[in-house]
Amino acid sequence: MKEKSVTLISGIAGIGKTWLLRKCLLDWSNDQIWKNVKLVFYLECRRLNQYQNISNINELLNAFYKDIINDFAISNHTVLFIIDGLDEFKYLNELINHSSSCTYPVVNALKEIQKYKYVIAGRVYAIDQYQSISTEHSDKLTIQIMGFNENGINNYIENNVLEERKDVVKATFKESAIAKSMSSVPFYLSSMCKIISDSKNVDLNSFLTMTDIYANIFLYFLQKHIFKNNELIYQIMKNDSNKKYVLNICKIAYQLFVENKVIFSKEDIQTFIIDFDENNDNFFGFIERIETNLGFYYQFAHLTIMEFCASVYAYNCLSSEEILADKRLESCLSMICGLTNKNQNSLIKFLVNLIPSKQSQESLFLFFILDRLLKLSRQSENENDFELKTYYVNLFIECFYESQSSFTDEIKLIVDEREWLISIDDGKTSYETSCENYFVNHYIKSGRKLSRLYVYKNILSDEEKNLIIQCLTNVREVDFWCPIKFEGWKPKDNIEELGIDISCYLITKKDFEENFLPWINLCEELHLDLHNDIDFIDEIYEWIRCSNVKRLMIKYGEKFFQNLDELKNFITRKKYLIS
Repeated sequence: MKEKSVTLISGIAGIGKTWLLRKCLLDWSNDQIWKNVKLVFYLECRRLNQYQNISNINELLNAFYKDIINDFAISNHTVLFIIDGLDEFKYLNELINHSSSCTYPVVNALKEIQKYKYVIAGRVYAIDQYQSISTEHSDKLTIQIMGFNENGINNYIENNVLEERKDVVKATFKESAIAKSMSSVPFYLSSMCKIISDSKNVDLNSFLTMTDIYANIFLYFLQKHIFKNNELIYQIMKNDSNKKYVLNICKIAYQLFVENKVIFSKEDIQTFIIDFDENNDNFFGFIERIETNLGFYYQFAHLTIMEFCASVYAYNCLSSEEILADKRLESCLSMICGLTNKNQNSLIKFLVNLIPSKQSQESLFLFFILDRLLKLSRQSENENDFELKTYYVNLFIECFYESQSSFTDEIKLIVDEREWLISIDDGKTSYETSCENYFVNHYIKSGRKLSRLYVYKNILSDEEKNLIIQCLTNVREVDFWCPIKFEGWKPKDNIEELGIDISCYLITKKDFEENFLPWINLCEELHLDLHNDIDFIDEIYEWIRCSNVKRLMIKYGEKFFQNLDELKNFITRKKYLIS
């Protein structure tokens, strides 16, 4: 409503970025937003990829809107550009690292758009990268779409699920942590509601991992919209011709995904599916055909489906070495590892034997991928790129979770080569927390001790509370960077080192006693950073004196105390000065 010059919109796949942009277009057309803007141009990056030789805005608008505008002079109007799907732009790296000698003219056209008001939407990583080149705009708004909250999920179920199936859907989301976390994403919520509503018996194993959810969506679509018969999934996937059909869909997705062709032509597909022309109607459903003034073009119904299909093809047809050698498959690694899940109650098993002669499930397939991720994290650390190091560690944990693996002898060896730190912060999704819960559970049960737990937030979900409790059963160091309320539970296990930095928070004596004293009583070494204006330093001294703390560092105001005697002398002098 404040009509910023630049608006950046980010969010994970399926969260509703495109729908928000469409809502903005509708609101603008009804004069509710952008009231000073005369013309809005909506451009999809997946279509921009087809026009790499366009070098300026006027050529771009003529390509997209040639049947609407004629001899258009953009300088005579107040305009706003909407760029949708930045992560799908084939030349994103060239846009981020732009130079005058750029090989692709369309990058120059997008750079020219920065002279005008614009809105750009894309997945989180793409928008984060783009932020680095839009720093000159102080008049900027950044929005991250978080999806449905609990009320939104319940409202969707009430309005879109049959009365007799509502309780089943709600119970499934309550029992499955992953289903619950993924239900905030509209694409997954609508898909899961349909699957659960149509199933006579709901098996929670069907919603144990994200790969499980993808497999359910894919096979449900295959059953209901492609074959349209009453056969059950296991019957459909017994048929060799159906397996070939699935493999062909996955091959199309893989070939085009690695070429970054989100929009493609019939000729693109025919280069590797020779008989596509004869059977193209059979592929519609997963693939959409869209008619334009320039003819037909094709795209997958949803980018997440394309990525999942590409992962299925990679798992069935490539070795772990081939997968790791292709940087473009990195975003699919957690799903590829998810396909190694050996749970026979999961529908995944119907998508991993499409080529029986191909031994893609070699015993060390998963290990090679996990080992490579940890090596990349160490390499990034050696290069002082700690953001990339964290990325690879988080991807390792996701892959381990999706595989539903245990600590094999091989995995024990690679996890022992590094220290493991867990953080609780606002930047993590509930899915990431679920993955960490799974990893920490296996790590600690194998007799290993976590190096450090960081807590940066005080309002905790049940998953986050469970993660903290698990970590505290065997961890060396714990650091709190804000006041924390953990009702109904107190720490029981000793901590080697405890850090409490509440220098930015003026809390009461009661809150300190309830929330931090139980932790102090269990630590050997304490680092305490206090707000300048707290008025119960005497009580803190007494609490520490009665505890088992052996080593001490306290910062209070501008003073540092390294033992209780120094703190006691300070308190005595302070009382003397006051009196």
